[in-house]
Amino acid sequence: MMYGYQLVSSLPAARVLNSAALVAEYMRGAFDESPVQESVWVIAVNRRNKPIARSMVSLGTSTSTLVAPSDVFRYLILQAATGFILSHNHPSGDPSPSAADIQLTRAMREAANLMQITFLDHVIIGDVSDDPLQRGFYSFREAGLI
Repeated sequence: MMYGYQLVSSLPAARVLNSAALVAEYMRGAFDESPVQESVWVIAVNRRNKPIARSMVSLGTSTSTLVAPSDVFRYLILQAATGFILSHNHPSGDPSPSAADIQLTRAMREAANLMQITFLDHVIIGDVSDDPLQRGFYSFREAGLI
């Protein structure tokens, strides 16, 4: 189910998203509407990794959410995106990935390879005070898992 998308013009300044810290900054405010529920967002980017738009593709419970690769790639194709970043929140505040997060990342990586759309990162957003690393986010790319 598509929840609608936000064009870049209505978002923070659209600049190249080349680090997890920039992705976390770009996603600031996206989770405010449902802070106690996990939500998964996809950021569609052009070939220079500048965001085109972002969209919530799944809204779940306080501990989990389901997202299908088909929901993500339908959106990306409609946006004519050449790449994407997946982002979701952990209402607990700890951005450490769960087994389900790792499984989702693997499924997205495989689908991205098949669809020939670059999967740049999967960034989990938490809270600095609840993050064992005191960053407030976790990057699968920085961890070497993408």
